[in-house]
Amino acid sequence: MQTTARRNRGFTLIELMITVVIVAILAAIALPSFLDSVRKSRRADAFTAITTIQQAQERWRGNKSTYATDAQLTLGISAAPPGLGLAATTSSGFYTLALSDTSATGYAVVASAVAGKSQDQDGACKVLGARIRGGNVVYGAAAVAPIDFDVANPDPGRCWAR
Repeated sequence: MQTTARRNRGFTLIELMITVVIVAILAAIALPSFLDSVRKSRRADAFTAITTIQQAQERWRGNKSTYATDAQLTLGISAAPPGLGLAATTSSGFYTLALSDTSATGYAVVASAVAGKSQDQDGACKVLGARIRGGNVVYGAAAVAPIDFDVANPDPGRCWAR
């Protein structure tokens, strides 16, 4: 007696559900890691802006007796009174920039993550900054402002690591 073998075609509902569960588990594991990598790469925007401000401050200090203040950050170079002519946010808009503690010998520049954007979830690296005092530069980071530049390691999260 001859039996005819019937070939199954397609997937059963159980097989499809198992595939969906596996994909969901992989996505749950990979997505947070991916988002952390994206946030880390966006820190470069803050690093660039801080470096730009440092260069502008040194040019300013070369012609004046003190460094520019936060109020002078966005004022145009030819404005009255003149300023640094820089934006108060980074080029991609993920960080706001501010100057503080300005004097004849130093200043601090801080980039703070904008609330509501993904950088606001960057943990201990939400606030990045640099303090220049007497020719010495200290880089720091914090989860909330202000950055305590006077501690032994103001960047405990290694936010400035390349």
